[in-house]
Amino acid sequence: MTEVRAYEPVIGIEIHVQLRTRTKMFCSCENRFGAEPNTLTCPVCLAHPGTLPVTNAEAVHLALMIGMAFGCEVPERSIFHRKNYFYPDSPKGYQISQYDHPLAVRGRLGDVRIHRVHMEEDAAKLVHAGSSGRIHGAERSVVDFNRAGTPLVEIVTEPDLRSAAQAAEFGRLLQATLRRMGVSDVNMEEGSLRMDANVSIRPAGEATLGTKTELKNMNSFRFLERGITAEIERQEAILHADGQIEQETLHFDPRSGSLTSLRSKEEAHDYRYFPEPDLVPIAPTPEMLERARSALPELPAERAERFERDLGVPAAAARMLAFRAELGDLLEAALAADGADARALANWVTNEVAARIGDSDPGDTRLEPAALAALVGMVEAGDVPRSAAKDVLGVLVDEGGDPREIVASRGLGAAGSDELAEIVDRAIAGNADAVEKIRAGNDKAIGAVVGAVMREAKGRADGGEVQRMIRERIGS
Repeated sequence: MTEVRAYEPVIGIEIHVQLRTRTKMFCSCENRFGAEPNTLTCPVCLAHPGTLPVTNAEAVHLALMIGMAFGCEVPERSIFHRKNYFYPDSPKGYQISQYDHPLAVRGRLGDVRIHRVHMEEDAAKLVHAGSSGRIHGAERSVVDFNRAGTPLVEIVTEPDLRSAAQAAEFGRLLQATLRRMGVSDVNMEEGSLRMDANVSIRPAGEATLGTKTELKNMNSFRFLERGITAEIERQEAILHADGQIEQETLHFDPRSGSLTSLRSKEEAHDYRYFPEPDLVPIAPTPEMLERARSALPELPAERAERFERDLGVPAAAARMLAFRAELGDLLEAALAADGADARALANWVTNEVAARIGDSDPGDTRLEPAALAALVGMVEAGDVPRSAAKDVLGVLVDEGGDPREIVASRGLGAAGSDELAEIVDRAIAGNADAVEKIRAGNDKAIGAVVGAVMREAKGRADGGEVQRMIRERIGS
């Protein structure tokens, strides 16, 4: 029975994406992760007096691609602003961002509306050494300015999400889309994709919005889902106790599952926005828009729809193949090489291949698309049992080769019908007790007879066919 909740969650997501450019947003410093602290800096990104920013044209191009991918409207011009705040990670005492004139507005990704897409620069990285870590013998925080000035795009959704699971699924679609476009490596562990969630609840069936809180910088989709779930439960408990939810910014600790208040939630006026006087507006030309539009590949949502529509791939498998583009590429290359059945190939790629390689790229293994297609064709033709084919797949992933030669050299081909019939007859004769139990209605007892056949056949028999033959012979 479905639980009826008194309150309905209302969730919006803010996503910060580091763009894959050679240099930073407003200076020529290298944009690279993992360098020694404070080695990728210059007077501009360190805000020395007298320096002037210059907008990175490639960053604008990648941001326009993102806007185009979401079907956004691109205004004739957008303006940079100074977002004023004083914190050690901001050398200027303000962040260059966009406020009321963003780069793109009113788009959509899947079922979620995109409110805006705007450009800004990243802050520096603060490293905190508390009780578990000390710097030069003392507890303190230090700043690495390498990240200061890295090009960012912030994507803000409308509050269209209604559950923590839905928010995590949207995050995965967004990550897959941006990765497919090549605009960012979207590595959450390195901080090139960071997600904040705005969470509120309201009485089920009502249209008004409740007081929202913000969960900051969750660095995995699992933590995003857990954090939102914890915050929904916290807000429900407050309202059930006749309390009042305060607008604030929260931190979710994935180790303890606890939520901690960081500060009251800022409003726009807290940042004292005003137009950046040192930068001209961005006014995309028709040529810039066409370049961005023509650079877009087939996006994951479109690819999943095509796999489902044209190839007959089940919806869940189609999404997996589209979200993990390298698996989708393997499927299409295998189809082109051999023309094997698409549904069967998709089943092998999403189940057996994915399980065998984990998070690795199949392109980094020895598995050739044509070899995979040939192996699946052999299984479909009954030339090799599925169980033996899984062993062959392991060889193809680790060593490569021709599946036909591997099957022949290792004696893994399917047992012939006459040979298999003899093996089944011997297994029935040798398991009389199990046969009587099957005839008496104990269906589980067939496992003993099937097991005997499979042992003698040494994996060269298909389990389903073996069961059919057993039942046919004993009249079950």
